Amino acid sequence: MKQLGRRQFPLVAGALWAAAIGARAQPAAKPYRVGVLGRLEKTLQQSLHELGYLEGRDIVLEVRDPGGKPELTDALASELVGLKVAVIVASNPNAVFSAKRATSTIPIVMMHTPDPVRLGLVSSFTKPGGNITGVTTLSEDMSIKQLELLKEAIPRVSRVALVWNPDNPWHPATVKALQARSGTLGLQVQALEVRGPEAFDRALHAMTTTQAHAVLVLADPMTFFNRRQLAELAIRHRLPMMGSLPDYAEAGSIMSYWADTGDVYRRAASYVDRLLKGAKPADLPIEQPTKFELVANLRTAKALDIMLPRSIILRADRLIE
Repeated sequence: MKQLGRRQFPLVAGALWAAAIGARAQPAAKPYRVGVLGRLEKTLQQSLHELGYLEGRDIVLEVRDPGGKPELTDALASELVGLKVAVIVASNPNAVFSAKRATSTIPIVMMHTPDPVRLGLVSSFTKPGGNITGVTTLSEDMSIKQLELLKEAIPRVSRVALVWNPDNPWHPATVKALQARSGTLGLQVQALEVRGPEAFDRALHAMTTTQAHAVLVLADPMTFFNRRQLAELAIRHRLPMMGSLPDYAEAGSIMSYWADTGDVYRRAASYVDRLLKGAKPADLPIEQPTKFELVANLRTAKALDIMLPRSIILRADRLIE
């Protein structure tokens, strides 16, 4: 091997030192690409901004929203993986499953997802163990609380039509839990399968045939996207409807009850921040909601000649008048 002369060695060493300094001085790979699988909420953008991420400079949000067509979610998840995003924010259970099928390496931040352990998404709440972490908000308990609030708001109700989607992985267990709880509330629950908006008319006809007094809609991307159509049909059939996210009440449901969505998105942004800074999703414990929001639509109540009790009015975090 050729030996370096005395004059050459300082030059080579200096060049190596300069290269090392230059490598350390290089900025991080920015802007980070963050995939959003589902609807993009302003609260998420705002929360990321508050954490120091300026869109275009520090972060680029790649949004892929199936728009109420869950059959498109797998392809959209694969598209995000193809873009080599640093993190995927999955805004609903369907999106989480699609993202999981698309990648086992890119970190996934889940939201509005039921017990992820029972669904096989993670190993445990404290140590998820894979590439999924985030906030779990859907639960059987929350749906039971919605049923209880519906009974409290309209005491005369004895038969409740339950709109659920058999294609949603968390719905079957929740239907069973609601049916088990209904007896102690003096209620009969009629479960109606609805896979798409084309089945809304049939479902509402079945409700009136069995003389249901109210409707409870389980949270689902399909019903969420078509919430206004569903609420209008319910009002037309003189049926008060209980929803989950506040958007259902804003669309015409008489009430909604859900985890505080602003808090959920702020937590999701915090997960994105930690993951971009090098944290591993396997080590980030899954959080559960601590804040909840009850919204009452007084316009709908008036249209249906329903006087909501004072207990509901005083407890409501927001009234739509």
